[in-house]
Amino acid sequence: MSLADDRYPVARPSLSDLEERYVVDALRSGWVSAQGRYLDDFEARFARRSAAGTTVATANGTVALHLVLAAAGIGPGDEVIVPALTYVATANAVAYCGARAVCVDVSPRSWCVDPDAVRAAIGPRTRAVVAVDLYGHPADYPALRALCGRHGLLLVADAAESFGATVDGHPTGSLADATTFSFFGNKVITAGEGGCVTTSDEALAARMRLLRNQGMDPQRRYYFPVLGYNYRMTNLAAALLCAQLDRAAEILARRDAVIAGYETQLADEPALSAQPVVAGVRRAPWMAAFLVGPQGDATSRDEVAVALDRLGVETRPFFVPIPELPAHRDPQAYCPVTVDLSRRGINLPTYPELTEAGVKTVVERVRAALATVA
Repeated sequence: MSLADDRYPVARPSLSDLEERYVVDALRSGWVSAQGRYLDDFEARFARRSAAGTTVATANGTVALHLVLAAAGIGPGDEVIVPALTYVATANAVAYCGARAVCVDVSPRSWCVDPDAVRAAIGPRTRAVVAVDLYGHPADYPALRALCGRHGLLLVADAAESFGATVDGHPTGSLADATTFSFFGNKVITAGEGGCVTTSDEALAARMRLLRNQGMDPQRRYYFPVLGYNYRMTNLAAALLCAQLDRAAEILARRDAVIAGYETQLADEPALSAQPVVAGVRRAPWMAAFLVGPQGDATSRDEVAVALDRLGVETRPFFVPIPELPAHRDPQAYCPVTVDLSRRGINLPTYPELTEAGVKTVVERVRAALATVA
């Protein structure tokens, strides 16, 4: 099989003249660091869009997670429950606080953290639960909120992948005590890097703003009553994000069309299973996600990925289970659903500029790749 001349990357940012115009305006204003009107505009607009009380902009999504946990006082001796199937940043942020990430399994219905597994893992040291909206699908926040409320736990939503998602009409950003977002280059909207936290807890927001700015007293310059961090977003990044928010409807619609195209055209492939979507959920169109082969198949996904690469289609495997990573290894963690999804999951190219013809070409190459491993 020969290498295709035309290649399809797994992700590509959607940038237009509007982003250039806003960034140039920010440059010419002289406000290029952690102050400026674009920062103020972004935080206000994002809070409104998320139906949250406030937004705290950050340098990236990982520090947004750490900032929430640090502001909540999570520290050594504490435990935070996280899904075993997630990007490593979710567990890393817990470790940065000196706490322990307790990994639990995900649900086959949504691929998100299983509330029953969370319930079983709650112990005397549990302080918080971090739910992850895996591949754009929100976790079961009604069940998690009820559970965390009964046990007095902080509920954090890691919505790095779910900008634009809703549960029963309520947007991501308003479904937990605090919600973190990422604006990395492959996300639905992007500033290259960047992140934020949304919350309606004003005390938590004030603490995050204090810690975000090196712990400097907002009433007394260069006086630092607490140990803080430099987790600030730049005005340049915020300018990019303001343009992305202006174009959000267009970006979401086009990404929706790409994923719908794959799922419709590949529906008759017995070797593929599309991402499930729970009733009442509007999934964010982050990445087209499929499972390859039957349950327990640990080889077909990788063979298909190699064949697709030869055909000019870049793919991504699902995340390696957190308990299998050296920094978070836990041989006692029993997460069979996570293990199966991790071994079989694949992401196909998903970006707004992928045309209908491009989707059709990728589908044809997926069929050809599947034929080689049948």
